[in-house]
Amino acid sequence: MKFFSIILIACLPGLTFAQQADSLKRDSSMKALKISIVNSRGVNPPQVKSFIVPAVLITYGLVSLGNNAIRRLDISTQAELHEDHPTFGLHADDLLQFAPGVAFYALNLSGVKSKHSLVDGTALYVLSEAIMGGSTFSVKHIVGRERPNGADNFSFPSGHTANAFAAAEFLNQEYRDVSPWIGYAGYAAATATGVLRLYNNAHWLSDVVAGAGFGIASTKLAYLIYPHLKKMVMGKQTMKYSLVPMYQQKAAGLSFSGTF
Repeated sequence: MKFFSIILIACLPGLTFAQQADSLKRDSSMKALKISIVNSRGVNPPQVKSFIVPAVLITYGLVSLGNNAIRRLDISTQAELHEDHPTFGLHADDLLQFAPGVAFYALNLSGVKSKHSLVDGTALYVLSEAIMGGSTFSVKHIVGRERPNGADNFSFPSGHTANAFAAAEFLNQEYRDVSPWIGYAGYAAATATGVLRLYNNAHWLSDVVAGAGFGIASTKLAYLIYPHLKKMVMGKQTMKYSLVPMYQQKAAGLSFSGTF
């Protein structure tokens, strides 16, 4: 039962995301039109209620910092995992955490256009990563929780999981109007990243749950402040850019050029 509780809690962000998607579809067309008109120049900012899910996930993690049932679940779950899989060493989570972000660029370059241009999308992604990195780094040092494997005292929250869920929420924001399954795939990769962190004995269950909350909240916050930040930096200027695949000296890459 403990194993199934891991999967259930680790998948909670994906499940709640699906519920949010269904709720969005039920919004009236007039409300959607009104939001579209108000934000015709750029990003539709997330509503306050969209922060409820990440807030719950972060709160779950914070509660585990005390001596309570959630913390005892952390310890018993990790002990069971380590007992059942003592030699587990699949470190795909080191790469899997970046999969949703890579998917954004792969889809754009293959002709599947995102909600925002590649430049705006990249700026949003970088901003969300900056918020996520700054918040998780700070909390890790403030809390000082030891990892299950004893490697260091920066276990809470899970940075890999936060990074993966920030990227997954970004992918969802950019492509949910194209197909909700793209967002689901991003969240599946993020959830797998969190589960692997548990199996690799690098994090407690509450670290992973809180990491998911930090990641989702970081991206939602980035979408909230980016239009104002862009207006402060660029005003009414527009940017023209080109992105061309290139191959030089046996190395493949992308050539980027832009003008204001």
